[in-house]
Amino acid sequence: MLELIKNIFSPTGNSLSNEDLINGTVVDVRSPAEFQRGHAKGSINIPLQEVESSMSKMRQMNQPIITCCRSGNRSGMAAQQLNSNGIKAINGGTWQNVHEQMQ
Repeated sequence: MLELIKNIFSPTGNSLSNEDLINGTVVDVRSPAEFQRGHAKGSINIPLQEVESSMSKMRQMNQPIITCCRSGNRSGMAAQQLNSNGIKAINGGTWQNVHEQMQ
């Protein structure tokens, strides 16, 4: 349980495996304006408030869904919401953390 809470609210995010990065889909849950100011290469933007209404779309994406944001908080909430709905998701933390691991 403690590990789950730690992963949900990890400020920098989890260490992502190469397999997850290659096979997964990176979803940036920040606002469109934040996303435009910078994002991980190849990521798509689905703001946190649209995650619930985008569940069917996200089920069709390559999984795991790797969520990211500015601080890791919104991405943690999104990952928890996706996992609760049967979609494999990982909190990648900050978009910079995900971007660096993709290099």
